Amino acid sequence: MTARELESHGIATVIIGSGLDIVEKCGVPRYLHNDIPLGNPLGHPYAAAEQRASVASALQLVEQATAPTIRFGELKWRGGEAWRVNYMKIDETNRETLRLAGIENRRSRLEQIEKGEKR
Repeated sequence: MTARELESHGIATVIIGSGLDIVEKCGVPRYLHNDIPLGNPLGHPYAAAEQRASVASALQLVEQATAPTIRFGELKWRGGEAWRVNYMKIDETNRETLRLAGIENRRSRLEQIEKGEKR
């Protein structure tokens, strides 16, 4: 919705993401879809080359698209499609590990806040 509002004022936008179904419903002007796990729209953390490639592709989309457009990016997640099997999987094999990771995450964030560090 923000993209549509910006576009109505002459400001070109492009959304980069991995939630195609959500973006299709919103009807954004330009969308670069990277079919990788949510939360990683530009690629792997710290993978500067693939992140730059995503941004370059998005900028090309802004230059080239004259009508609402969805472009599928070429990023691939390491390990191929295996991430899909385990993505958001919670069962008896990993429930305790995930619970403990959540506790540690909250503890770490609280510690950062107490030290005055930004999140």
